[in-house]
Amino acid sequence: MKVGIDSISIDLPKIHLPIKTLALNRDIEPDKLIKGLGLQKMSFPDVHNDVVTFAANAVFKLLQQEQINPQEIARIYVGTESSVDSSKPIASYITALLEQHYGAGSFRKCDTLDMTFACIGAVDALQTTLDFIRLNPTKKAIVVATDNAKYDLNSSGEYTQGAGAIAMLITANPRLLAFSNEVGISADGVFDFFKPRRNFTKNEILNTTDNPEWFGILENEISFYKEQPVFDGHYSNECYINRTSEAYFNFKELTNQTESIYKNWENVLMHLPYCFQARRTFVEIYAKENQLTEENKVIAKSENYLDFVSKAIFPSEIASGQIGNMYTGSIFLGLLSTLEYHLQNENDIANKKIGFIAYGSGSKAKVFEAEVQPQWQAVVAKVGLFDLLNNSAEIDFGTYISLHKKERKQSVLEPKNEFVLDYIEKENPVLIGARYYKLV
Repeated sequence: MKVGIDSISIDLPKIHLPIKTLALNRDIEPDKLIKGLGLQKMSFPDVHNDVVTFAANAVFKLLQQEQINPQEIARIYVGTESSVDSSKPIASYITALLEQHYGAGSFRKCDTLDMTFACIGAVDALQTTLDFIRLNPTKKAIVVATDNAKYDLNSSGEYTQGAGAIAMLITANPRLLAFSNEVGISADGVFDFFKPRRNFTKNEILNTTDNPEWFGILENEISFYKEQPVFDGHYSNECYINRTSEAYFNFKELTNQTESIYKNWENVLMHLPYCFQARRTFVEIYAKENQLTEENKVIAKSENYLDFVSKAIFPSEIASGQIGNMYTGSIFLGLLSTLEYHLQNENDIANKKIGFIAYGSGSKAKVFEAEVQPQWQAVVAKVGLFDLLNNSAEIDFGTYISLHKKERKQSVLEPKNEFVLDYIEKENPVLIGARYYKLV
């Protein structure tokens, strides 16, 4: 029995900042980002967007395009590192929002859960859901990757920002992709990129030696959460290379293969924190598999490697360069970009294998493969990814800054036919911080 992705959908911000605009305002040579890293645009959430609205809209699109009855969905599992609450999962928000359309209680028997492990969380959610379907082949489930990759202004990560959500219908006998059982793994507990709780005393904040009650906080120590991460770019890249390489060769060992396994893959999908990350880092695996002794910089510029990149990696980069980093959704955006590329170029990839090399900081990598199913074209044609990218509206630098600082109160584009953030409760003592959404 085959198990995998039967259908897929995506929800993205409808606005973007051109990378050239960002570069010029940061005194960076535009080609350093455009030609050097492959970046073109940076998607950014509007005032009414957050990771909940992206997720709910992606799932809503999936249900609508496949005409699925809510009672058919046994679980909705979410991978994210941008949760809006330390207790209540995004998955529970999704079902509550969907019930505004489908009716109260329509998802009452649907299991919900969030999974977090930096950018690999949605892969973890996918794999536990694949196992669920293997045990319950008559059921259907949905896996969602939703994130807002936000970095500090003027930081080295600023130009990699992006946001959005991807929803995937997981079933037996899928129409899009069927996954292998084997998964190569490499994990190591490190601090290459993380989002800690940060602690300050009231003395530091209020300039007092007392411990007055402050916004209902009686403790002298105050913790707060910041969306932007703490990270070491060079170290994180080193961890990325080490984990993905180790997981790749672990997969090779598990599958008892002696030849270069990437040669069995029509395309290679990797987590893309920026567009050209895969082509820059896969060279490590490429060199080892081919027993090359030259420096990786030399190999990366060789005709053979560039031909490989053009065929196997480039299709996944197309959407990434137009959107930016989607954290947990990045590798699945690469999947959708690759499939859309083959669809538009009328390439027959049915029964071809695709290799997945996923990574999450902290750190962990997983390597596995999937086989494209005969009905893939009909499924991908419903999504229209490249049309979505072409219809994105450009914003100016001042608008971007006001959105980043959360100073803007009015949406750049008026929302239509989508879930939006309505308000956050600030008065009711038993609902302080509760987030309320509506379908407009």
